Amino acid sequence: MITLEGKGALIVGARRVGAIVARRLAEEGINLAISYRNSAKEAESLRSSVAGMVQRTALIQADLSVEADVESMVETATKELGDLSFVLNLASDYPRNPFDTLDSDAWDTAMATSKGSYLLAVHAARVMAKNPGPTRGHIVLFGDWAAGETPYNDYLPYLTAKAAVHFMTRAFAVELAATGILVNAIAPGPTMRPPDISEAVWQQAVIAQAPLKRESSAAEIAELVVTMLRSETMTGETLRVDAGRHLAGPGTQE
Repeated sequence: MITLEGKGALIVGARRVGAIVARRLAEEGINLAISYRNSAKEAESLRSSVAGMVQRTALIQADLSVEADVESMVETATKELGDLSFVLNLASDYPRNPFDTLDSDAWDTAMATSKGSYLLAVHAARVMAKNPGPTRGHIVLFGDWAAGETPYNDYLPYLTAKAAVHFMTRAFAVELAATGILVNAIAPGPTMRPPDISEAVWQQAVIAQAPLKRESSAAEIAELVVTMLRSETMTGETLRVDAGRHLAGPGTQE
C-alpha cells in the first residue's frame, strides 16, 4: 500500500464533488495543485481551506481541451508540488441535447470531456514515469453510471463521451502497466443537485429512480478515491457509486 502523505496530486474539476475530494486528499497530507478553467474565486477559496493541512498548494488555470494548456499544467504542478504522483480529472460539463437538436456542435462540445481526459493522462503519465517505482503514479478519471448498457434520453453525445472515458481507463491501464502507473475510474450516479434542477424534480424524476432512493454520496466517492490511491495492484477498473441506479435500467433523466 502506498503512503499518501507528502505526495503531490493534480486535481482538475475541483468544484462541488471535486472540492470534497480535494479536502479529503488534504486530510491525508497530499499536496494539491488545483486546476480550474473559469472558477478562479472558487478555486482560491478551496486552496485557502486546505492550505493548513498540507505543505504545498498551487492554483493553475487551464483548458483541458487545449494540449499546450495541459502540458503546461502538468509541468507547473510537478514544479510547484515537487512531486506528481496522482492525477484526478473530475471536470465535466453536462450538456442536454434532445434528439431534434443534435448536430456537429453538440458532438464536439461533449467530446471535449473525453479529449481532456486523454490529453491529461498522456502528459501526466510521461511525467509520472520518471518517479521511483514500482508504483510510479495513479490516474483517476470520472465517468458516468449510465455510460454503459443503460443510457437515458437527451444526453447522447455526453454519454458517448463518458463511455469513451470508461474505455480509455482500460486502454491506458494496459498501455501504462509496464511503467508502474495505475489507471482507474469512478462512475457516479446523480450526486449533489445541480442548481438548474429544482428540488422537486431532483427528488421525483432523478433520485426516486435509484433503488436506494438516495443521491450518490460525495463523501463516499472521496473515500473511494483515497482507497484507490493507496492501491498498488488495482488498475483498469471503473467503479460505480450510484445508489444502485444502474440496476434500475435506463429510465429518464431530467
